[in-house]
Amino acid sequence: MAAQQSQGIQTLLEAEKEAAKIVQQARQYRTQKLKDARSEAAKEIEDYKKAKEAEFKSFEASHAGTTSNAQVAVDKETEQKLQAITDTYEQHKGQVVKKLLDRVVLVKPELHRNLKKVGA
Repeated sequence: MAAQQSQGIQTLLEAEKEAAKIVQQARQYRTQKLKDARSEAAKEIEDYKKAKEAEFKSFEASHAGTTSNAQVAVDKETEQKLQAITDTYEQHKGQVVKKLLDRVVLVKPELHRNLKKVGA
């Protein structure tokens, strides 16, 4: 009977060792699958990033001409406005100088309205 129990225990130990091997293999398999999934995800991310960068470059190239055209239009409009301001300045500078000189040279002395009359 001791031999039978010894053999049963031996069988259980072997089964336990085999189960431990299976668990270890499952862990290694899971770890490997996680590594594979991460590397595949990184590859997909890199591919997606490259595709989006290419799409952006294409968009940028197609709209770059629009930017330069807009800059030319803005420069032209600015030049027109500057010319209009310069023309207005040239037309009115004589009048402005005359008004300024009249204000400085032609002084009409008067008492301030808040000054009290002396002796009153």
